[in-house]
Amino acid sequence: MTDERIKGPASYFPSIEKKYGRPIAEWQALVRGRYPAKHMELVAMLKDEHGMGHGHANAIVAQTLAEDKK
Repeated sequence: MTDERIKGPASYFPSIEKKYGRPIAEWQALVRGRYPAKHMELVAMLKDEHGMGHGHANAIVAQTLAEDKK
């Protein structure tokens, strides 16, 4: 087991799952379903269609794009 703290966008994931009641994988699937949209278009989609706050939406989009190297 490691004592390293999670850094970057993924540090928001536990609170996102708790607040919105869906696993991060589902949010990432929604983001991926909108490709090739741009970063801020994806953030706006999560905010407008799912009521997510800007910081949480940005964290999901940033992490998903980084994983997919888009």
